[in-house]
Amino acid sequence: MAKPANTLKIIFLLIGDVAIFYCSLLATLFLRYQGFVPAPLLRAHIIPFSIMLVIWVLTFYIAGLYELSNLRNDFRFAKTFLSALIVNFLLAIALFYFFPISGIAPKRNLFLFSAIFAVVAFLWRRGFNRTAETAKAVTPLLLIGEGKAAEELADAIVRNPQLGYRLKAHLRDEATISEASIRAAIARHHCKLIVVPISSKQRKKLTKFLYQLLAHDIAIQDIPSLYEEVLKKVPLDAIDELWFIEHNSAAKKFYDRLKRAGSLLFALILSVLLLPLFLCIAAAIALSSKGPVIYRQTRVGKRGKHFTLYKFRTMRHDAEKDGPKWKMSGINDPRLTPVGRVLVRTHLDELPQLLNVIKGEIGFVGPRPERPEFTALLEKEIPFYQMRHLIAPGITGWAQIRYPYGSSVEDAYEKLQYDLYYLKNRSFVLDCAIILKTLKSLFVHPTKS
Repeated sequence: MAKPANTLKIIFLLIGDVAIFYCSLLATLFLRYQGFVPAPLLRAHIIPFSIMLVIWVLTFYIAGLYELSNLRNDFRFAKTFLSALIVNFLLAIALFYFFPISGIAPKRNLFLFSAIFAVVAFLWRRGFNRTAETAKAVTPLLLIGEGKAAEELADAIVRNPQLGYRLKAHLRDEATISEASIRAAIARHHCKLIVVPISSKQRKKLTKFLYQLLAHDIAIQDIPSLYEEVLKKVPLDAIDELWFIEHNSAAKKFYDRLKRAGSLLFALILSVLLLPLFLCIAAAIALSSKGPVIYRQTRVGKRGKHFTLYKFRTMRHDAEKDGPKWKMSGINDPRLTPVGRVLVRTHLDELPQLLNVIKGEIGFVGPRPERPEFTALLEKEIPFYQMRHLIAPGITGWAQIRYPYGSSVEDAYEKLQYDLYYLKNRSFVLDCAIILKTLKSLFVHPTKS
């Protein structure tokens, strides 16, 4: 769960964006009409620009401009902000000229408004980022533990001061950790949060001492929970079987049933609306290459049950004549046909999976179903891999938007950490966030960072 202070930061950032949006509109009208803005003219602009505001905020969200981990004054942030502004400007043109509202077509106003908003919002964002990075209201932190998860967490905290933590000390050698060394670190660095591993012999010995620290306004948190908050995934090397018992998916059965009903209804509606597109894609595949239009492949679903997954064929008909292979990174796979390359780039090859959604084999959001040939290998190589089958798979998922490609055991290990995050935190809000983020990949082909 995110720190309340971090949630307030995002709310404050959103309020600032909204205020700048409307102030930019007022400034535009003031400049265009030489200081006098008639009430009817103002009303004519408020409604369509308010609709535009919703679109702009959603675009910023999809671009990651409301994620604290992205709010740093670097080239990446500037590039993302500029890209989002360009997309928003194009969407505004489409809104006013292709879907006219209130009978206004503000050509000059739209250009002037966009320029004012771009400058003021960028300065506001830079100031916000700088304040978030250098704020004094951060939690001084003592990290105890060694291993991959502890090192990744330490690195993420150091690189992202805007998250509200300062790593003051890191006690790695558990063999030498004692009450005295912890007291010394607390006294020297004024630590207010101690982060400990969940399965450590030292932790068991120190439990009583750590408990006593609570009375001194010092919080105690385990590595997996803070790692999850900061990196949005679950550290496989820092959890054990007890973690799954404590986060039993049975507690969310009601949501899973509600999600299934919504997925069925939405899939039926989309199947009807997209039928003409289905027919066009099928014709393009049939005319451009040999082989069936629909590609069928066995996948592993909920509780390990096998099912047939449907996709538009994107590869040559003999692509796997030598047996199953890991899928290469998107459009770089040489087995793709010309039409298939377009379908993969736009993800339109996934459309037949609406039939799988209707049949109840998958949902719109969930861990991506893997092939049984690979599942057997991954269950041997990766701890807890079979636990991703506790819930229904999906067309898109948390792992897909956070770590787009997987073509090795190492990639599968990383993606499982995101799948377990979704397993624990799945909700209507998270599902909506995943769907919105997935829309970005329709226009910007993702690459593995």
